[in-house]
Amino acid sequence: MELGTIIGLAGCFAMIGLGIITGGSGLLTFVDIPSVLIVVLGSWFALFTFSGMSGALGIFNILGLALKVTTYDEKGIITKLMGMSEKARREGLLALEEELEDLEDEFMKKGLRLVVDGTDAEVIRTLMENELSQLQGRHAAKIGAVNMWATLAPGLGMLGTVIGLIGMLKNLEDKSALGPNMAVALITTLYGSMMANLILIPISGKLSTKDADETLVKEMQIEGVLSIQAGDNPRILAMKLLSYLEPEGRKAVEAEVLKD
Repeated sequence: MELGTIIGLAGCFAMIGLGIITGGSGLLTFVDIPSVLIVVLGSWFALFTFSGMSGALGIFNILGLALKVTTYDEKGIITKLMGMSEKARREGLLALEEELEDLEDEFMKKGLRLVVDGTDAEVIRTLMENELSQLQGRHAAKIGAVNMWATLAPGLGMLGTVIGLIGMLKNLEDKSALGPNMAVALITTLYGSMMANLILIPISGKLSTKDADETLVKEMQIEGVLSIQAGDNPRILAMKLLSYLEPEGRKAVEAEVLKD
């Protein structure tokens, strides 16, 4: 589980709860079933129109991706590609075929398979970049669904506010109905804002960061595969790939992979 996301979500709700309690109100004051129906379920059902059945039902799996820890082991990738580069220069590209069975990364495996098959460099780049583009498209669709829910939730909150106000104005003579209708009017706006700003928008940002990280690693792998195909020296290959890393992490990896 991704600790930062859990701390962020728990901390936000804890601070809001603490603010409510220290402000002299009880937490149950802010629990309103009609508001939940309008904002949470209403905005989720509206998502069916945008994403279709599969998209709306799968939105919770998408949100769950923000809780998963994703590591790419850039150092391991660079080390593996350096080893393959050295072997290819020493024994030829066909010698890499036996190495492919040990690769777990299908993206890099497909690229190296094209290298072993003697495919032209431009064709390899085109095929690998096309696969990367399709990956980014799938990620964008998932992030777009989260962003749409973040847009719909406050909108349904405002709709609930209008519903509550209408109910209140139509029953001004019934004092017992004023409180419940006013609660719906105000709490739906609160729920919509909380859904968007505490959950959906931060998770969308987290998913965008994960997409950028995976894209960077794939681009690094493309560069490494093409470097092997071109017959680059392993140290040159490593220097190319290290340029994709952040300066903070680059020095540690560089000291490890270029220590000889």
